[in-house]
Amino acid sequence: MFKANIETDGGIKTQAESTKVHYLRISVTDRCNERCIYCFPQDLGFLSKKDSQLSFEEFYAVVFHGAMKHGFKDFRITGGEPLVRKGTLSFIRRLTRTPGISSVRLSTNGTLLGYYARQLKEAQIAGVNVSLDTLKPSLYKKITGGDIVPVLEGIEECRKVGIEPIKLNTVLLKGINEEEILPLIDFAAEKNLIIRFIELMPISYTTKISKENFLSVYQVKQRLEKGDELEPLEKKWGQGPAKYFRMKSRNVIVGFIGALSDFHFCDNCNKMRLTSDGFIRPCLGNHLEIDIKGFLRPTVDPLGLYKSFEWALQKKPPEHSFREKYSPGRAMTAIGG
Repeated sequence: MFKANIETDGGIKTQAESTKVHYLRISVTDRCNERCIYCFPQDLGFLSKKDSQLSFEEFYAVVFHGAMKHGFKDFRITGGEPLVRKGTLSFIRRLTRTPGISSVRLSTNGTLLGYYARQLKEAQIAGVNVSLDTLKPSLYKKITGGDIVPVLEGIEECRKVGIEPIKLNTVLLKGINEEEILPLIDFAAEKNLIIRFIELMPISYTTKISKENFLSVYQVKQRLEKGDELEPLEKKWGQGPAKYFRMKSRNVIVGFIGALSDFHFCDNCNKMRLTSDGFIRPCLGNHLEIDIKGFLRPTVDPLGLYKSFEWALQKKPPEHSFREKYSPGRAMTAIGG
C-alpha cells in the first residue's frame, strides 16, 4: 500500500472499547454480473467451486446455531451480486420471519432491483444499499462494465414500492468520478435518498491504492463545506461505520466512510462477515478467517458452530491492517461487499 500524506479527521487511534458485535454480513455468492474496477479481479481464478459454496440451508444453520446464539440480530445480504443467486429472496424472507432477528438488509449493484423490488418489500427488507459511482452511462460502463439504465430503474422501483431507506454507495476514485460528487448528491436530494461516499480500500487485485487514485472522505467533506453547511447527525441509518451529515441547502443526508483517513474508524465496530464458501471473517482488513464447513458437512454440528463464533469474537482485532502495507488475500467480491 502507498504511503501518502493524506489529511484525516485528526485524533490518535486508541484501543477500541468493548463493543457488542451483533451485525453479520452474509455473502451468498462470489459471482457478479458486473466487473467493478475496485472490486472484481480480471483474473477469475478466485471464484470458488460450486460445491464449496454454502447452501441456503447451511447459511441458515450458521445464523441459527452460531450467530444468533452470540447475540447477532442484524444481518446484511451481500455478494458478489446477491440477487444473481437463485434462492436469495427466499433466504431473505426466511431470515425476516425468524424470531430474534431485528433487521435484514441488502447490498446490491441495483441491476436486478427492478424485478425484485416488490418482492423484497413484501419480504420486509429493512433497507437497500445500491452501488452507484456516477450518473453518466459511459463512465458507469468504464467503472463497472455494465449498463446504468436498469440500476436507475431499479432505484425508482424501490421508491415506488416504499422500500426505506435506500442508500447510494459511491466509491471515491480520484481522477475518475470526482466531478460526479455534486451531481450524485443532487440526484439523492431529488429522489429523497441517502448517499454515502466511501474511500478506496486495498481489497482488490485490480485497483491498487496510490496517490493518483485515492481521495479521502475528509477532503470531500471539506470541499462540500465550502458551498454548504453540513450539520452532524447522531442518527445512524443501518449498522455500518458511516458518519452522517445533513447538507442544509440541498436538504440531503450525506454519509462518509473513511477506513483510511479516519483513525477512529474501528472504535465501535459491531460486525463480522460470513463468506459464501463458509469462512467467518472477523475483520474485512485482516486475513484471519475461520473455516466452518466442517461443522456443516456432512451434518450440522451446532456446538461446533457456536464455538467457531465464540473463537472468532475472541480473535476479532481492535483495528484493521489497511495502513500496514496490507495486500488482499482475497478479492472483495469473494469476501462480501
